[in-house]
Parts: sequence; structure tokens; C-alpha cells
Amino acid sequence: MAETFQEPGWFTRSIFNPLVAGLTKLGLPLAGSRVLEVKGRKSGEWRKTPVNPLELEGEHYLVAPRGNTQWVRNMRASGGGRLVRGRKVEEFKAIEVPEAERPAILRAYLAKWKWEVGAFFDGVGPDSSDEELLRIAPDHPAFRIL
Repeated sequence: MAETFQEPGWFTRSIFNPLVAGLTKLGLPLAGSRVLEVKGRKSGEWRKTPVNPLELEGEHYLVAPRGNTQWVRNMRASGGGRLVRGRKVEEFKAIEVPEAERPAILRAYLAKWKWEVGAFFDGVGPDSSDEELLRIAPDHPAFRIL
């Protein structure tokens, strides 16, 4: 399991994420974003971060463009969380997708969200080969939402 984590800069942490989270909480998500709430693995307190859910072939996924983030670690420990848009709160269980199964998910995720998160994928995009997507799969955890 990769330990890669691309920490957000000041602008993302202080301006962009709070703005996206605030709009999403008002029911005005940016291109389908949601606020992910997941219990902290040590504190047990709910932690919040904006995410870009993906629907692919009737399944729903969360992908970590920045890698092994705190929300990923918390999701592994808790096995689920909540997705919030406005007043709508969806509780869910999640299972991590094995690396070998991630290329199709990463391709679809990049096709939809590359404009926002492409910088975190080492030059790999939706038109990249399965081999290239498989190469970066360990650095981008993905969870199937149940």
C-alpha cells in the first residue's frame, strides 16, 4: 500500500476547500462535489472534507487524488461515512478497491475531474493506457460506496 500524500497548499486549505465545502453545504455543489464526513480513527470526531464522487456503471466511488490522505486513513479504519449536499445526508459503508481494479475507475475519474485534480496524477490522464493507470493506482486509493 502506497504512502504517497500530496499535502494541499495554503490556497487549497484556506480558500478553495472551505469555499467548495460551504457551497456544497448550501446545496450548491461545484460540479457534483459533496462534503465527506468520516470519523477520525483516533479522536472518533467527525472530520469533513470536500470530495468528488464518481458514478461508473451504476456503482459509486470516492477517489483520493492526493493519495493516502487523512480521510483515506479514517475511511480504512471506520469503513464508511456520510456524504453531505445541502440538507441531504447520505450515510454509507465503503470498501477499498484493489489496485488491480482501479484503472477503469481512475480513467473515468480523470475524464470528469482532471480540470481540478489532474496535477496530482503524474501526467496520467483519461486517455492514458491501462498500464500507466495501473502504475499510479497505488498512489490513489479508491473506495466503492455501498
